[in-house]
Amino acid sequence: MNTRAAPGFRQRALRHPGFVIGGVLTALLLLAAALSYLWTPYSVYDVDMDAKLLAPDAHHWLGTDAFGRDIVSLLLVGARASILVGVIAVGIGLAVGAALGLLASARRGWVEEAIMRVSDFGFAFPAILSAIMLTAVYGPGIVNAIVAIGIYNIPTFARITRAAANAVWSRDYVLAARASGKGQWAITWQHILPNILAVLIVQATIRFAVAILAEAALSYLGLGTQPPQPSWGRMLAEAQTLMFQSPLLAVWPGVAIALSVLGLNLLGDGLRDLLDPRLSRRG
Repeated sequence: MNTRAAPGFRQRALRHPGFVIGGVLTALLLLAAALSYLWTPYSVYDVDMDAKLLAPDAHHWLGTDAFGRDIVSLLLVGARASILVGVIAVGIGLAVGAALGLLASARRGWVEEAIMRVSDFGFAFPAILSAIMLTAVYGPGIVNAIVAIGIYNIPTFARITRAAANAVWSRDYVLAARASGKGQWAITWQHILPNILAVLIVQATIRFAVAILAEAALSYLGLGTQPPQPSWGRMLAEAQTLMFQSPLLAVWPGVAIALSVLGLNLLGDGLRDLLDPRLSRRG
């Protein structure tokens, strides 16, 4: 049975243009970050004022910035910060939010009401506002950016998990498990969580894209990744004063952010279509 299901999924995936394009763009993002650990055309920490603001040529494929640093190297190393923030921040939101959502769905009553009201309160503090508050207390840095974005993701995952779990709790096989004497936590672990994993995976992919945007915005404001570590958002901030001298400085990090977010969104939409049984049958 499994040997027949896997080729079917692969065939549907290859026929889904959004999933294919999103997968390619996401793979390029991961490849860029991985490649930066092994090779970059130039060091991103060396300043060469004699080579500042060079146009693209055979030596510097995308030119150099105001400090003479190679743009290609900056983009490759900057991908690390985007992936690091995305993985850890989404991981925090997924782990804590899913646990709260499962608890709310399993216990119901005042426990569910309390968790949902706390989640509503969490929506009042977006990632940028949370980062500003953390920065005021602890100072700017990538750790505070990760914490702020992770906290912002918790209410989203809690609500989605609770809604998906409530739908599964009403299924016949769950009612049969309860009638057989299984406890709430055994049912949650054995029946509820496996049946909502697809929803959580799709949401995590989409929130990854949001985390990349949030990290770029925080770095642009000086609250995220700090010098000398490269960041796409800080590259945009540094380029804004040189828009008339070298407009391409803002184009390259902007394109990198746009393609990464587009790829993750397309990948998430494709996974939703492929993992949803109703959409699969229709397709």
